Amino acid sequence: MRMNNMRVIPFVLGLMMFSVGCGRQIQVTDTKNKQEYNSELQTEATIHTEEQTTQFLTQEYVEITEKQEDKMMVQEFDFTAFPNVNITGIRIEDLDKTEQQVLYQAARYCQAMMDADITTMREIVAEDKTFTHMSGRVQTREEYFADIANGSLHYFTIGMENPTVTVNGNQAVVSYTSVLNANAYGARGTYRMSGNHYYEQKDGIWYAVNP
Repeated sequence: MRMNNMRVIPFVLGLMMFSVGCGRQIQVTDTKNKQEYNSELQTEATIHTEEQTTQFLTQEYVEITEKQEDKMMVQEFDFTAFPNVNITGIRIEDLDKTEQQVLYQAARYCQAMMDADITTMREIVAEDKTFTHMSGRVQTREEYFADIANGSLHYFTIGMENPTVTVNGNQAVVSYTSVLNANAYGARGTYRMSGNHYYEQKDGIWYAVNP
């Protein structure tokens, strides 16, 4: 009976040692899994951060590119092509593309008036547009153009003071004070007139029209 007990004791001790060994092995395995899990989390976090950085840089690039394109429009619409049109009280580069396009057309028309370039004026002004003089006299487009062509109206310089451009779809209004150095029907002088000038876009071109 004592021998059987003696045999049982080593067997129990063996089980205890086996259990302890298994416990240590499980603990090592758990530690390894935690390290791998933490590594995966760090990898995912890095990827997420890189994606956010890429998205941020892409957005910044788009915004900078758009601003550069807006500023490039000033070079595309070369207002220095109109040497006798003096635009003051505005930073053209602060206008958006469409606003610049409308203002450019208005300045182009003023230069054509001084050059008595009737062909260009017809390209800009709608056929049914009328013109009202300071005296209240109203002329059709062709009557007004005829007076410019024969020299009854001779414009030397035209100033556009403090212009503002308002665009609503295919309609636009350019408001400014005109400073006209002109010979009007034999009277040479400088004339100032404040008012609105209306434009309408058709097939990508802005035309001067009636209100």
